[in-house]
Amino acid sequence: MMVLDGLFIIELLSKWAGLARCAPGDPIFKTSWIRTSLRINLLRLENQIPFFLLQTLFDDTRVTRSGGDDQSLAKLMLDFMKYVKPGRDEILKRIGNVEGKHLLDLCRLNFVPPPQQKPRNKDVQLIPNVEKLDAAGIKFKATECDTFLEIRFRNGVLEIPHIWMDDVTTLFFLNSVAYEQCYSSYCSNHMTAYTTFMALLIKNPSDVGFLCDIEVMENYIGTDKKMVQFFDDMGKNVICNFSKNCLSKVAEDVNEYRRKSWHVQWAGFKHTYFNTPWAFISALAALTLPLLTMIQAFFAIYPYAGGKPIG
Repeated sequence: MMVLDGLFIIELLSKWAGLARCAPGDPIFKTSWIRTSLRINLLRLENQIPFFLLQTLFDDTRVTRSGGDDQSLAKLMLDFMKYVKPGRDEILKRIGNVEGKHLLDLCRLNFVPPPQQKPRNKDVQLIPNVEKLDAAGIKFKATECDTFLEIRFRNGVLEIPHIWMDDVTTLFFLNSVAYEQCYSSYCSNHMTAYTTFMALLIKNPSDVGFLCDIEVMENYIGTDKKMVQFFDDMGKNVICNFSKNCLSKVAEDVNEYRRKSWHVQWAGFKHTYFNTPWAFISALAALTLPLLTMIQAFFAIYPYAGGKPIG
């Protein structure tokens, strides 16, 4: 059964790349929803076939393909799965530096950025949701990066790469996290760290709406409430040591910024008095009245300066 499924995948990839003849009217290539369904099924953890087996079948059937000897199996896989794009761009093509255990792992690894620094091996406090961070004066910014996993915090701004959420993306997240949980001894936890981080940020539908308004997120899975439910479900029965994952430094920097009381006080002042035009006018009037009173008092007592009476 595994060999039969493997040969189907090789034939599918070869026809997709034009290395094998495709019969006219082939429903797989004439009906778009069938290709989408195939991509979804190829991403499921229970459907994974070891890469070395696919590579053996690919090499043994090379004579049946017309040209394309320079095409590697990994490149064909990623070209077919290029529509799995959590970010704006297509799936990364760092094929030479990535060796996946199977197709799901290959896709996952092509989003994992090169290690920049080691996670901080100490207790890290969890961050609050978007609404509370916004009230504490933290800004949010959508960025364009090589991968959606590169979340940064700089100068009071939480920079989150644009994320595209649809049925294929959510399935990719679910199966990637399941894979990382099953093989945590030798597998990185980038997807688990990312979904945990986003689950902390997104607690209410208003959080989703805010992120969509600033173009951090595009929601194609349904209502904002459904997005909240998705990330909430992602965190159930998932083990994620927040102190040791790749986003621990970001969380620590966010919490350190929040602990500076003047940031919170100034943010609260702006939310209270500058949130609406009427609130701003009221605040301006409240500040102007004491100022005018002080000016009036100054000119009233000025003639007495130096003990000189009026007149």
